[in-house]
Amino acid sequence: MVESPFDAHLHLRQPGQLLELVINHAKIGGVETAYVMPNTVPPIRTVEDAVKYRALLEKLEPNVNFLVSIYLSRSLTTDEIRKAKSFGITGIKSYPRGVTTNSKEGIESYEIYYDLFKVMEEEDLILNLHGELPCSDFNSNISVLNAEEKFLPQLIKIHKNFPKLRVILEHATTRAAVETVKSCGDTVGCTITAHHLTLTVDDWAGDGLNFCKPVAKLPEDREALREIIRQGHPRFFLGSDSAPHPIDKKLPNSPNTKCAAGIYTSINLIPLLATIFESALPPPMATSNLTKYFQDRRKLSPIPLSRFNDFVSKFGRRFYKIKHENLKMIKLIRRRETSEENLEDYNSSFKIRESFDYSFDVSKSSSAHFLYETEQEEGVKNYQKTKLIPFWGGKVLNWRVEES
Repeated sequence: MVESPFDAHLHLRQPGQLLELVINHAKIGGVETAYVMPNTVPPIRTVEDAVKYRALLEKLEPNVNFLVSIYLSRSLTTDEIRKAKSFGITGIKSYPRGVTTNSKEGIESYEIYYDLFKVMEEEDLILNLHGELPCSDFNSNISVLNAEEKFLPQLIKIHKNFPKLRVILEHATTRAAVETVKSCGDTVGCTITAHHLTLTVDDWAGDGLNFCKPVAKLPEDREALREIIRQGHPRFFLGSDSAPHPIDKKLPNSPNTKCAAGIYTSINLIPLLATIFESALPPPMATSNLTKYFQDRRKLSPIPLSRFNDFVSKFGRRFYKIKHENLKMIKLIRRRETSEENLEDYNSSFKIRESFDYSFDVSKSSSAHFLYETEQEEGVKNYQKTKLIPFWGGKVLNWRVEES
């Protein structure tokens, strides 16, 4: 049994950009509360935007508690920060300019936001940091492999200047990030994704489906992430960074088109994570008999399942100060070793779906702002079809969520 899983970093996009497909997947994947990122197109820039976005999400999926955030930009004011607190906005998300999906309006310097950080500290709003420096400066010697480590002095500086401001280093990927967060005070937390607990640089080099920002690093970095969870450190908790992209964005046909950064895990998040806890090695694709494989499977860097509830629920909820009232329990079912004749059918209930078909309205996805658009006239809709491929699509997990 797992106590009300909390995903502290989720991307849901907007209407016409996969929202209609993925909005219900968080619940299916076992999540009860989710903190949703603001890098939609256009971004969630104001309190009004955030309130409208939350209402839209709650209308589409009333069974998940959605927390929302605002995109840090020059248009944000101290008055808007105070207003955000009164309207139940959880935090402000910072994206360095150009480092990840929909971050072209991101920031270039933190000092210019110190007046906002001061008010955030007073109002007890969270600052969520995408912890990478841009790689665009040729003379900076920064690449995707060291962009996170180069960012860490910024985290230390912000924490030093605003020691009571709750700050989260999002989706850490390096030993250096783990050690830096550990060295900070109790107001600095860190999210870790499911996929960074299994991937390394060799998994995404040449495979767009495993490419995300920040990229997975070296095996020793992966081990540092697993070890800090193994230790039960209370300031490290789940943030999936589940980021859906259509297949043509992940595996583009044009040689001049870059692969979109993002891995989609939401649909199977909690059982996926339980499987990854047991081994950093991925399971096989679905076959008629997996018994021998799982019997022979080498356990690589297991994390005790006794740490599972703390990581996926307790620690994140505590840091975010989410009230522990009427917490719902979800039950995970372990895949058993069996020689049943219907073994293939049995295993299929633990199999991650290979892909999801999605039809979207092109005219709707290119609207000026999805939160303020008016109803389109009949006959002007332009539908196109695409696919969404989840992480480990087609593979068989050790666990599944019990259907309610």
